[in-house]
Amino acid sequence: MKRILVVGTADTKGEELAWLAGAVSAAGVPVLTADVGTRKPTIRTDIDAAAIAACHPAGADAVLGGDDRGEAVSAMGKAFSVFVRGRDDISGVIGIGGSGGTSIVTAGMRELPYGLPKVMVSTLASSDVSAFVDISDIVMMPSVTDLAGLNRLSRLVLSNAAAAIAGMVQKPAMEEETARPIGLSMFGVTTQCVTAIVEKLKPDFDCMVFHATGTGGRAMEKLVEDGLLSGILDITTTEVCDMLLGGVLASTEDRFGAIARTGVPYVGSVGALDMVNFWAPDSVPARFEGRLFYHHNANVTLMRTTAEECGQIGAWIGRKLSVCEGPVRFLIPEKGVSALDIEGGPFFDPEADAALFEAIEANFAVSDNRRIVRLPLHINDAAFAEAAVEAYLSIN
Repeated sequence: MKRILVVGTADTKGEELAWLAGAVSAAGVPVLTADVGTRKPTIRTDIDAAAIAACHPAGADAVLGGDDRGEAVSAMGKAFSVFVRGRDDISGVIGIGGSGGTSIVTAGMRELPYGLPKVMVSTLASSDVSAFVDISDIVMMPSVTDLAGLNRLSRLVLSNAAAAIAGMVQKPAMEEETARPIGLSMFGVTTQCVTAIVEKLKPDFDCMVFHATGTGGRAMEKLVEDGLLSGILDITTTEVCDMLLGGVLASTEDRFGAIARTGVPYVGSVGALDMVNFWAPDSVPARFEGRLFYHHNANVTLMRTTAEECGQIGAWIGRKLSVCEGPVRFLIPEKGVSALDIEGGPFFDPEADAALFEAIEANFAVSDNRRIVRLPLHINDAAFAEAAVEAYLSIN
């Protein structure tokens, strides 16, 4: 029988942990309690901290044998991640914690598959939670009061959290048989293209569109690695600009890595490689003073990439795609790479685009399986979307 894992630091949150477990059980769902504390617990749990600490690659002493709490919390997070990866009897996970507990519990939650319910009641849930959620589907729920003993408000919050996780487990989404799932990357300035591609492919494919914000590309590639996407139309590779030039929506160095490791059918393009993303104007580093900017809104500032930068970006992409052994088609729209990079547009720069295209070609190892296709089109032209669809169907 699968059970909901109720987890927290029983050394500092024992009372709340026990109460939450009771609330989940009262909702009609079997529970399994786990302690991820690093000191002496105040309650007994089904799985004690020593058992979880033993999952650390260096053994339990790496977690519980030192005096530095920060190191212990980090090590327990690693141990808990290993612990949950090895379980097939968990129907959902609900955790409670302050800063340390939140770090530990969410480290494990991020290892679990998409769709498996994950609720984290945290004192930090009303602030920036990107470090805890990352590209997962964790639901962060503010505790409102500190988790320092039960009171009328904390009992209400924990009761709601218990009802939420119980409902998720008892009423799972109906899984429908769908067409083959594929991933597409999109930005506002490539929406016209990607929307047209989706319209053409959705009768036969389950199209999942990812916003190219750094986390979007990583989530898409994680699904590729997990075998949950059968192919990719990576029209918008702009995250590479931010990674190489210091923007705020950056990919990691492993961009395209999942494509290379899995050999999944891949159609890519140069969408939004004309821009680097920053937040409000005062967030732009001083070294970029005097550059060409476009103020997308009060909180988003776009900087046009220069010819030299485009050469750097193109070379990086060309080299990364050259190690992909699966079928690759990379499409180059010669008349512009975004809605801003169009004749008369604020980022129209044929010289910079040419440097980008030439660098990609110079560093791209063409083979029977890997090809570059130049098209005398703008990326948002209907004919370009049609060409992307034809390219994908030809290798799928």
